[in-house]
Amino acid sequence: MRGSGAARSAVALVGRMVNDVVSFVVFTILDLLDVTLCLVYKLVDYAMESEWKPCYCSSSPKDMITSSGKILVSESGGSKVVRLSSTKLQLEDISDTLYSRPSLVSEVSRTTVRELRRIKMERHGSRRPAAAARSGGGVRSASPNTTTFTINSPIIHLLQGKIGGDKSYPVPRWSDCDCPTCTSWNSRDSLFVHAEVPKGLAEEDVLFIHGFISSSAFWTETVFPNFSEETRARYRLIAVDLLGFGRSPKPADSLYTLREHVEMIERSVLERYKVRSFHIVAHSLGSILALALAVKYPDAVRSLTLLAPPYFPVPKGEKGTQFVLRRVAPRRVWPPIAFGASVACWYEHISRTVCLLVCKNHRFWELAFKFVTRNRIRTFLMDGFFCHTHNAAWHTLHNIICGSAGKIDGYLDAVREKLSCDVTVIHGRDDELLAISCSYDVQCKIPRAHVKVVDNKDHITIVVGRQKAFARELEEIWRNSRR
Repeated sequence: MRGSGAARSAVALVGRMVNDVVSFVVFTILDLLDVTLCLVYKLVDYAMESEWKPCYCSSSPKDMITSSGKILVSESGGSKVVRLSSTKLQLEDISDTLYSRPSLVSEVSRTTVRELRRIKMERHGSRRPAAAARSGGGVRSASPNTTTFTINSPIIHLLQGKIGGDKSYPVPRWSDCDCPTCTSWNSRDSLFVHAEVPKGLAEEDVLFIHGFISSSAFWTETVFPNFSEETRARYRLIAVDLLGFGRSPKPADSLYTLREHVEMIERSVLERYKVRSFHIVAHSLGSILALALAVKYPDAVRSLTLLAPPYFPVPKGEKGTQFVLRRVAPRRVWPPIAFGASVACWYEHISRTVCLLVCKNHRFWELAFKFVTRNRIRTFLMDGFFCHTHNAAWHTLHNIICGSAGKIDGYLDAVREKLSCDVTVIHGRDDELLAISCSYDVQCKIPRAHVKVVDNKDHITIVVGRQKAFARELEEIWRNSRR
């Protein structure tokens, strides 16, 4: 027994070493490739659109943000963009991971130098002062709201004129698809919403929020058909395509911030359907939006069900956005889902190339997939993967998952202290993208939260493949909330 255990440990150690070495080589090559593609896209963008388009890897954040018609300001060392409503000027957080993503070689070099210095200091018996350890810039206290202040009407009109006027209809980029589904550029009035309404008067509403690079079909083609007749008669089931995904608008000038996503859900669902109280079911990235909504409407939420929430408690002295970026995208070739997340997070131009090849030509790939499978397999996962733009995916990934690092603790505290609803967290034991510890860390913040770990299921199959069982679980959660 001891011998077999030692053999397995040795094999695991060798596997990790191989993964580290191969990952270093692969991501060093990708670093160089992304720089090359940056130059290529600058030339092609100029040829196709007659102007130089800034990017985050080669332009200052000010140039990149202001190119979309926004005003960039600084507050407490962080970057914010100015956003206008009819009577207010609002400051929104943008994640520094958009423009601060060091190459793997430079990061390894800095880590090595720090480690050598630490060893040298330990040998000399010295210790770094506590103040120095704290000077790395702790995480700012979380606040559910962005900075808002009221100004008079003439200044509003002046700033609206500077930013570009009340209405802006940007032209889709040459590298994006031009089909009717993908060119909902001229409207931000409403998201695409799939609502299943009972014949009689619905007693309660349920809002379903999908995760990253997905759509409402993740719910409507899996869970919805498996609800009982009693559930269909009692609940109004509402699934939404997030801004920039599925059949929802994909504005080219949007930065896809947390506020933009939440306000679009409010306008498209809560206001349009006159929702007064509701249950929330959210997957992955959607869990962050679910928490933001729950904090904003503490008396309206009846239950909160989070699937694989991306919550990473940030250690003291770490910068939250950068810490979360490295946890979500560790720059490893194995497992494959971590490799895909790493490419999507770290490489602006490689990920744009993927969107150019896949999303711009999604009609071809959809037909090819249906032909190969002969329509024997539901294509909702493919639909969600194809129907987005690089601008939407890139900004949502950084501004929601990484950018919310300083907010989630505050959201969880508010749910614990201000909400009385049941909180259920479900996670697949084989999830290789987000570790089970994410869900248990949520429970540490909200002790009443019930965590359920499902064996032999991963980030996607936590729903897909067990939709009948999941539908029964949701029905039980909603029944218990009525007691």
